Amino acid sequence: MKKILAFLVMALLAMPLATSAWTPDGDVTVIVAYKAGSGTDTGARLLASQAEKYVGKTLIINNLPGGDGKIGWTELVNSKPDGRTIGFINLPTFTTLAVQPGSTFAVSDVVPVCNQLSETGVVVVRANSPWKSLKELVDACKAKGNLRCSTNGVEASNHTAAQLLATSAGFDYKAIPYGGTADQLLALRQGEVHFSCAKVADVAALCSGDKPELRILGVFNTARLPEYPDVPTLGELGYYKEWYGSARALVLPKGTPQEIVDFYVEAFRKTMQDPACIEAHQKAGMSLDFKDNKQLAELIAAQEIFCRDVVSKLYKK
Repeated sequence: MKKILAFLVMALLAMPLATSAWTPDGDVTVIVAYKAGSGTDTGARLLASQAEKYVGKTLIINNLPGGDGKIGWTELVNSKPDGRTIGFINLPTFTTLAVQPGSTFAVSDVVPVCNQLSETGVVVVRANSPWKSLKELVDACKAKGNLRCSTNGVEASNHTAAQLLATSAGFDYKAIPYGGTADQLLALRQGEVHFSCAKVADVAALCSGDKPELRILGVFNTARLPEYPDVPTLGELGYYKEWYGSARALVLPKGTPQEIVDFYVEAFRKTMQDPACIEAHQKAGMSLDFKDNKQLAELIAAQEIFCRDVVSKLYKK
């Protein structure tokens, strides 16, 4: 019996060890192409803090703002595809910039991991604004022709929303670009501009409470939002009839091995299914919208087409 046991031990020792699944061997950098305190940054930090127990390492947010996202995303696509650097992209801003002539990155330079949020666009004014309805604002824009609208950057997502509104409603306005959504909304709150377009999660806290700072006049959706049942869709008033908003998603640099992609897809799937993560997002006014890498790839492809066929026409001089 001892000889048999000894033989079995020797045989097991001689067998090649099974290759373990990939995991990061150090802290993971998460590139956010917008400043700290922005909507993307807030969501990224919230998700990263919840994901650490599934990733197994510390996720460190690296804010690289500037150029409407170009600086951060250029850094992202040029990072080593070793799983130690991941990043957030915002759609359609990322695809809008990617399809521009001379862009420092292309859609093919990133590998989809998963979607975190899908947020509906809204039109907002200050709470003490003289315009109580979207029609009143549109009529004022038509009458004056020079009302100012803050945006999160030239041809960025909220600029595109303003263009969709103005083009479909038939008025001119002056777009004033800022470094991101946080600065854009601060300009509106301070009275530097007359109106703005953003995403619902970005303005939810500013539109609630005993002393709200902003008022939502319209939503870029095919139906009214349950949380704002008294706010009409743009389509109800004869303006832009389709859904428009923004998706925030995680990607890796091109060339990342599939085993690394698979690891992060599952890590973030588990994170976004975690009740604690869901509750934390709800408290922050964010509704999770998990899409895996294949679904995100389809979304990115659709957004690229949207940017080439629709968005590009909005900015033709």
